[in-house]
Amino acid sequence: MDERSELVSICGAEPLSLETALAPCPQFSAATKCETCRLRALSFCGAIDPGELDVLDALSTPMAFKGRSMLFEQGADADAVYNITAGVAMLSKVLPDLRRQVIGFALPGDFLGLALNQKNVFSVEAVTPLEACRFQREAFSDFLDARPPTMRRLYSKASYELTLAQDQIVVLGRNSAEERLASFLIGFRNRWMRVNGNRLYVALPMRRQDMADFLGLRLETVSRVMSRLVRQKLIAIVPDGVRLLDVARLEELAAH
Repeated sequence: MDERSELVSICGAEPLSLETALAPCPQFSAATKCETCRLRALSFCGAIDPGELDVLDALSTPMAFKGRSMLFEQGADADAVYNITAGVAMLSKVLPDLRRQVIGFALPGDFLGLALNQKNVFSVEAVTPLEACRFQREAFSDFLDARPPTMRRLYSKASYELTLAQDQIVVLGRNSAEERLASFLIGFRNRWMRVNGNRLYVALPMRRQDMADFLGLRLETVSRVMSRLVRQKLIAIVPDGVRLLDVARLEELAAH
């Protein structure tokens, strides 16, 4: 079975080609009602009681973004929160010395904007065409305030920004570039598995420079290490991502 036939669509159990693996899925469309959205089990919405879904649905606005367009920018008023329903987004921050630090990538089911800041502390950019449910922050806060049990469950399910910070510390704590890249690939594979169930294919729609800025490496270093992992038969480069050929060895590298 090759990479194409082994991919599983996030829309169901049918195989999905590599070319369309990241395309917005009609089943996961932000226009879908909360009650029938198949993404709900993966997202924060799974913490909402079924009887409250109509209220949540009334608060949400379906949004669609073109690839490389901005959801929100660092320093702007933090007036909305977003639940990603299709596509991939990139979170980045401009440092005081004007260097850019990529701090993570959001996948379908991830929720952004829960941090209690008046201004956005990072920017979020659509890597691919992206769909999201947008909630006006004040109205969403009122929704949570009126439902303390729901709020507790929500924050336990949707602590994505904290998880990103923890993942970033783990990755940057690796000694070698090879260990950093292996840690990134295994971690990203594990997150994609929640969405599409695939154990061997890792979609990488971001640019190599984006990966380098996340890993704290030079672009040339990322390209060189990717080539080395290919020569060692740990990965194979395939359209829009990589295929993991030796998961055990990659996990061993990631654990160092």
